[in-house]
Amino acid sequence: MSPSSQSGNPKKSRLAVSAVFFAYGLTFASWASRIPTIQQNLDISDGVLGLVLFSLPAGLFFCLPFSGWIINHFGSKKVVVTAGLVYTGLLLLIGLSQNLMQLVAVLFAFGFFSNLLNIAVNTQAAGVENSYKKPIMATFHGMWSLAGFAGAAIGTLMMGYGVEPAYHFVLIFMLMLLIIFVSTKNMLDKDAGQSADGLKFVMPDRPLLKLGVIAFCSLVCEGTMFDWSGVYFLKVVKAEPAWVGAGYTAFMISMAAGRFIADSVAHKIGVKRVLQLSGLLMVTGLLISVVFPYQIPAIIGFLLVGIGVSSVVPLAYSAASKSTTMPPSQALSTVTTIGFFGLLVGPPVIGLISGASDLRTAFAFLIIMGGLMLVLSSIGRFKSNGNDA
Repeated sequence: MSPSSQSGNPKKSRLAVSAVFFAYGLTFASWASRIPTIQQNLDISDGVLGLVLFSLPAGLFFCLPFSGWIINHFGSKKVVVTAGLVYTGLLLLIGLSQNLMQLVAVLFAFGFFSNLLNIAVNTQAAGVENSYKKPIMATFHGMWSLAGFAGAAIGTLMMGYGVEPAYHFVLIFMLMLLIIFVSTKNMLDKDAGQSADGLKFVMPDRPLLKLGVIAFCSLVCEGTMFDWSGVYFLKVVKAEPAWVGAGYTAFMISMAAGRFIADSVAHKIGVKRVLQLSGLLMVTGLLISVVFPYQIPAIIGFLLVGIGVSSVVPLAYSAASKSTTMPPSQALSTVTTIGFFGLLVGPPVIGLISGASDLRTAFAFLIIMGGLMLVLSSIGRFKSNGNDA
């Protein structure tokens, strides 16, 4: 990225983009933490809630074909500001929804602008990373994970005091406004490779497709851990009620921690070796959890899986942003589109396999995903700042 594409001090730009990542994660976690309250307020059954929740990824998926073009045309800075404000404004509307149809419509829009903000802020992160001589992308994603813990804690506190979601979301809305207002001046003004023709379509090359498949494999595992880890501990590990959430907690903590050390490790040993190590950790952790379905081994296994998936998507995004065949925003959109399929289809596939056999066998299927990622990571080279491998 040329110096002209920078806005001010790279360190200030890094701080500004990190703050937006945190605000983005906090907004999403705030919604997720209040789902039980919203379900109760609108008197929604579990079955109907499952269908309602699908409207969010539907909106996200609908946005995928357009996000790269929009960001390439208008620039990631403008899109971060606009999408960020609309995104947190939609959070307010979620809290104010009075019936099922309103909630479905708002969640669809929430998903649409979530993806738009995601690609735009990752484009900003890629630009800031180019100012450094080392990878820093995973640290940005670590801020998103950290915000998840903060959002869950605030949500728990609000529920404990009986605060309605609408009032809770007003607080998050004001915080988001403040962060965007303070961060805007230090974000990058221009993206590398940005062109006025935002609707120009370029076929992704093989390296981008490979990165997309690597992200897909990782997100299949990640999505399964989000949705099925508690069930696995309940039905397979047969953990005591107080320990049912231990696997999920172990996974989330190790994933968040892994994102804050992944950049330095990638700088020392290269992106290729980190991705190989990630695949190996995923396979090892899943093998331990499946072969030894007992409380302590399963917790250790889920810890290893969390470390394994922590760096994959950030490093895949970082490598995609250095594509020589298309602008960063469109390259990121390509990898995100392929990867998102993993997040979308992973949990249902695990459910289908579990229904046909059992959940332990379904988790064994994830070992294939980790193995495929390990194989793909061993083929070719990956571009990164300061260390290509």
